[in-house]
Amino acid sequence: MWERLGRLLCVKSIVTLVTTAVFAYLSVRGVITSREFMTVFTVVIAFYFGTQSQKES
Repeated sequence: MWERLGRLLCVKSIVTLVTTAVFAYLSVRGVITSREFMTVFTVVIAFYFGTQSQKES
């Protein structure tokens, strides 16, 4: 069970990084505004670190 949980956390890390990269690219291209990027980025990072701190508890 711990091994499955570890793999899930690796997937979360990858998804977080890919999502951040995609939204950064869209922001640089001008598809979304910097304000929209910051909103999405803040939510993604808060979720990622929230799950990481919950894991440590």
